[in-house]
Parts: sequence; structure tokens; C-alpha cells
Amino acid sequence: MAATGFNSKASPLEPHPIRAFISKRETGENSESSFEATTTTVQHVLRIKGYPALSEIYPNGKGFRSDSFPVGGTSWHIDFFPNGDNPERAGFVSVFAVLDRTGTGVSTMAKVGFDLLDQATGEPVPRYARAGNIHDFTQLGEYWGFGDFIKREELDKDKDLLNDGSALSVRCNVMVLDFLAAPAMPPPPDWPLHLRDLLHSGQGADVRFLVGEETFAAHRCLLAARSPVFKAELYGPMMEGATHSIRIDGMRAEVFNNLLHFAYTDSLPQSEHQDDDDDDVVVAMAQHLMVAADRYAMERLKLLCEDVLRRKISVATAATTLALAEQHGCHRLKEACFELILRSPTTLDQAMTPDDLDHLSKTCPSLLNELTSKHAAIYSNLNNEKPEKSLPSSNRKRRRAPTPSLGAATVRHTRRRPAPTPSANQLPARRLLG
Repeated sequence: MAATGFNSKASPLEPHPIRAFISKRETGENSESSFEATTTTVQHVLRIKGYPALSEIYPNGKGFRSDSFPVGGTSWHIDFFPNGDNPERAGFVSVFAVLDRTGTGVSTMAKVGFDLLDQATGEPVPRYARAGNIHDFTQLGEYWGFGDFIKREELDKDKDLLNDGSALSVRCNVMVLDFLAAPAMPPPPDWPLHLRDLLHSGQGADVRFLVGEETFAAHRCLLAARSPVFKAELYGPMMEGATHSIRIDGMRAEVFNNLLHFAYTDSLPQSEHQDDDDDDVVVAMAQHLMVAADRYAMERLKLLCEDVLRRKISVATAATTLALAEQHGCHRLKEACFELILRSPTTLDQAMTPDDLDHLSKTCPSLLNELTSKHAAIYSNLNNEKPEKSLPSSNRKRRRAPTPSLGAATVRHTRRRPAPTPSANQLPARRLLG
């Protein structure tokens, strides 16, 4: 409410929200952060009529206030002291902007300034313009302004400021900064959890698979969407009725279970054991699952299994993994096997036993030729000559050649027989893949 003898008027500026972006870019890490704030500025004019009389009524330390005016989500008013707000400023006019209300309940960042207006033109008089820096208003009733805004005697003599010697116009400029909170990060997608629960519950299942001694309930539409082989099998001309059972041969139940887990969740099943001692189980499951993924044309699953085998490859599994990589078109895995096997004569001797060579010659003769060629090229470059002997047949008695060759591995009858392409009785009875 305006006091007698003056009135107040809020005049917001033309809408022109300012958006400031502070960005940071770092080379190497390719990181980026952003900061955003908006500002709202309002100009509030306090018109004081009969100023000379009011300046006599209000002694030093006494003053009056303007109406409240909104700025963004906050509210403010002006405190005006005709004879200064305290004894030290008795010869000055003091003006302050006071925070009445905030919309957030937290501190408000604002910049406050004041002008005296020319009564003839309504424009601010530059020599009386005062402005401060951005201030943090932490509580209601907090104020900011100028106790020595203008000397009284100077104001009384300036005819441009007083209309007919009696009216005075003070303009307060308040700019409030509104910092935009960073958008809340949405939670990760939870559809895999829902589909996993759907698989486990069997609710709405319309097809069953018989694998070994176990039965798995599933949903035809989902499997058809995940695998072109399932699509042809479940929606092709051989389908009989709305619900039916399909027998899966040549695959263990736990391997098919993990295949379904991936089809529903797009992720590998979590390992029940995380110890390094379980690497053999991890590798065995990855080998079987890669074969199953290739069978059902699930390329993403096949690549994930290939990646597991590449990370877990060792001299004990190199021969079997190499044969699998060749049979199922896994070129990166195949090259990783070559790299390990041909790393040194020691790894060659450990990875390729006579039984391994015999197995490769029967199942993948072209692969054996490729291995021989790579071996010959490596050691020819090392010795600047070709190896003395090429690969001997597996049933021929061999002698160690001066230059290492594929046939130079020492025969040790106590060594294990290599595991051929995984079969049903080779997989440890645990569901594990890491």
C-alpha cells in the first residue's frame, strides 16, 4: 500500500530473457559440462509527491516504503530515507531494495541499482545512476542499496529532479538470476527386468521347448523378433496350432536357458561365481553359447561370446577355440588364437599337441594349412630362411628340427587329450558366463 504523499509503479522491461551458457571442453577426455541461468529484470518507479514536506516530516533514521513489486518468482519493495538511514549519513538520501518473498525458499541471487529520473523527460539522469554487483540474498528482509545515494543539499538544488520543486521520482532496477537445475538423470531402462520376470513366470507363453529332460515356456512373438531362425520355425508353414511343443536336439538345457535369457533381456546371464578358478566353466559356456547363437542367427550374442573367449583364451583352450572360430566364422577370435599359438615355440608346444594337429587335419584341413603357412612366414622372417621342415603328418615319428616348426612339439604321453568342438557331455553343470 502506498503511503500518503507518494505512489509507486512497477514497469517491467520488454520481455527479453537472457540465457547464459558456460561450457567447458577438454581435449583428450572429450568431456563437456554446461551451466545455464536465466535473468529477469524489473524497473520499479517510486514517485514521491510533496518531497520537501516529507523530508521535514521524516527525521534521520526514519523513512517509508513503496508497494511490493514482483521480479520473477520473488517480491521486493523500496525503503526510502529522506534524511539518511543512520546518524553517519544524516546529510544524505538513502535508498534500499528489500527482499519480501522468494518462490523457492532458498537464497536469491540479484543485482540492484537506482536512478533518479528527470521530471521533464522521464529518463534517468546519468550522474545519479548507481548500481552494484550481484548479491546473494539469503533471507527475507535482507536489503541492498546506497546509504549515501545523493546529498540532500544537491537534490534540493537540482531543478531537473524536482517537478515544480515538489515531486521526485526514484527508479529501482532489480535483476534476479534463476539458475536452472541440471535435469534429473532418468533411470536406466527397466524393460529387461520386466521381460526376465515374464520369462520366469511363463505367463502368456504360447510355445514350449523340450531340451533334454527340461521344458521351457516362451513367447513366440518375442523369439521371432529376436531371431530369424525362430521366426521361420515358429511362424513358418510347419507350425501346427496356436500352442505346441518343439524339441531342440544337440544342445544342453542350461545352454538353451541362457539363450532364452539373452533373447528376453539382451544381456548375458550373470555369473554365480566370480573366482578366477571358474574360467574353465566360463569358457565352456561361452563356447556352447556361441555355437547356439550361430545356430539361431543371433549375431549380437555371438559377438559377445566371441569377446568373452578372446579375453579368456589360454594355451589350454587355444586349439578348441581355434576350431570353433573357423567353423562359425569368428575372424577376430581366430586371429587371437593364431597370435597366442604362434607367440613362441613354448606356446606352440603347449597349445598344439599331436592329438590337436590330428583333430584339425580331420575337421579343418584348410585351417591347418593356414596355421602352417603363418608359422612358416614368422620363422622364415626370424631366421631369414625357410624352416627346415614343414608340418609332418600326425602319425609320423618326428624329430626336433633346429628351427621350430609345427611338428617340433615334444610328444608327452601324459598330457590331456584336447577337447574337440563342445558336445553335450563337456559342459560343467553350472550356469555361468562372465
